[in-house]
Amino acid sequence: MTRQIYPFVKVCCISSVDEAMLAIASGASALGLVSEMPSGPGVIEESEIARIVAAVPPPIATFLLTAWQEADAIIAQHMDCRTTTIQLVDRVEQSQLIKLRKQLPGIKLVQVIHVVGEESLEEAKLAAEFVDALLLDSGNQSLPVKELGGTGRTHDWRFSRRICAESAVPVFLAGGLRASNVGEAIAQVMPFGIDLCSSVRSDGKLDREKLVQFMAAVAAAPRYSYPARQRA
Repeated sequence: MTRQIYPFVKVCCISSVDEAMLAIASGASALGLVSEMPSGPGVIEESEIARIVAAVPPPIATFLLTAWQEADAIIAQHMDCRTTTIQLVDRVEQSQLIKLRKQLPGIKLVQVIHVVGEESLEEAKLAAEFVDALLLDSGNQSLPVKELGGTGRTHDWRFSRRICAESAVPVFLAGGLRASNVGEAIAQVMPFGIDLCSSVRSDGKLDREKLVQFMAAVAAAPRYSYPARQRA
């Protein structure tokens, strides 16, 4: 069984209530809020994340991006921020994912997979057993200072397409998406959702015109069937 969709759009690196409202008005279904990271853009204080979350109306989803890998630290962080979803930007052990599931019922878990090659397919398959969705990005966890997102780089979409086709949970595509290439990305990968940050910003601020152009490019992309087995 399949259903026809346009991709779910998540605008990341939201830094204020005003940016959140702009993203929502432009058609975003979810907002990404970046907590402390080893590198990358968009980091804000947890108190500001909580303030933004309190202002966001349902059914808009709010994602806490966390680099923590231990369940207790992630749970404590979530209790301060109160997002609807936790986006795990680094690898998290299965035992910790199980603990998060138990301690945070009703909170969605999204595991980021930094796509580097064939090995990413197996990593995605294993993670999908314990989370609600995957997000495919272009970071590098092997560097002395880890890159865990916000690189502005694309990765090899052939691997992303295979992950989307085989995953039992929804898959978001991130990494270097902009108005000029998002249509091609959607056509090639056919993800459940897409995630963007730097391409819709000017001088570090969310840019209304760039958002409008990006959303228009998404709307112009071909419709496609998405497996109903992959729950939203």
